[in-house]
Amino acid sequence: MDNLAHTLVGAALGRAVAGRELPAAGWIGAIAGNAPDWAELVLRPALWARPAVGRGGGDYLVYHRGITHSLVGAAVEIVALSALITLLLRLWARRTGVTPPPPWRWVAACVTTTVASHLYLDWQGSYGLRPFLPWSGQWYSADWVAIVDPFFWLVPLVALAWGARRHWAPALVYLITLVGVTTLVLWRGDLVVSWVRLGTVVCAAAGVVGWMRHWFGVAGRRRAAAYGLVVLAAYAAANAAVSVPAKAQARAAAIRRFGPDARWAALTLVGRPFRWETLSASGDSVAGGEWAVPRHLDHPAVQAALVTPQGRAIAQFARFLAAAVDSSGGGVRVSLWDVRYHAPGSGAAGWAAVQVRVR
Repeated sequence: MDNLAHTLVGAALGRAVAGRELPAAGWIGAIAGNAPDWAELVLRPALWARPAVGRGGGDYLVYHRGITHSLVGAAVEIVALSALITLLLRLWARRTGVTPPPPWRWVAACVTTTVASHLYLDWQGSYGLRPFLPWSGQWYSADWVAIVDPFFWLVPLVALAWGARRHWAPALVYLITLVGVTTLVLWRGDLVVSWVRLGTVVCAAAGVVGWMRHWFGVAGRRRAAAYGLVVLAAYAAANAAVSVPAKAQARAAAIRRFGPDARWAALTLVGRPFRWETLSASGDSVAGGEWAVPRHLDHPAVQAALVTPQGRAIAQFARFLAAAVDSSGGGVRVSLWDVRYHAPGSGAAGWAAVQVRVR
């Protein structure tokens, strides 16, 4: 999911797990909740420094959600981050001499839970991740919740605000964030269904009223964070339950259209929870509800493009790979793209698409 969701969910988890035993547990959770992404940035800074090459090309598809998002990478991140935070807390306690440093087990519990939350949140969508790198590059995705879901911003944000100090500084930070999220959801009315916009307004109002009436406060911040996470878990579970018949229908439709060897998926839709887009594919075409596009994967030029670094990158990423060959202009150019992210007729440029020149 997006980094705002990772940050807010991580902060709420940090408070719920170690809010009493660990100073700044919310901040530690927010940082650890983004560890796989910032570890990726540390390992491959050039990948983000050249977005025009990386994000639209093969390099980004290979390395994003790579080893840093695997079980092995998460274990290394947990050990390193737990050791670093424990050291900093001990140095701070020695310098101030006010309180003894917290036991390392609470640091480890907070970091482990929040780093694991990053992998879970990425897995539950339709983008997915590769948990068994470096041994297997297989992608796994639950297809439950969209990669961007407003409730994964609003619910933890409200829970964190309810447990904030009654002071203008934290209140201002939470208010600005809440207004920004609410404005974004209401402004993109073309993408977001009406009941989600209504739910956004209700969550925002509950956050403001709960803070003003002191429903929880600092003494109850751990409880408020736990309640928010329970609500969020119930929402994700409801999406998972409703996805079961949607996936069964998608599978049945794919078999009717392309036979028992058909590939299929029910993909999440941003701004439309509990609704999925169905895709099915045979060896020579990919189809949606009212459309179909040829794949051209057996064309000699496409076969030549697929053995290039860019071609191998998009092939290992795409769940529904399609290609087009353009021989105009004195050369042969092969476009390769994942149909998940490109509507029919939208072209093969931008995200999850590469172009390869072949002889």
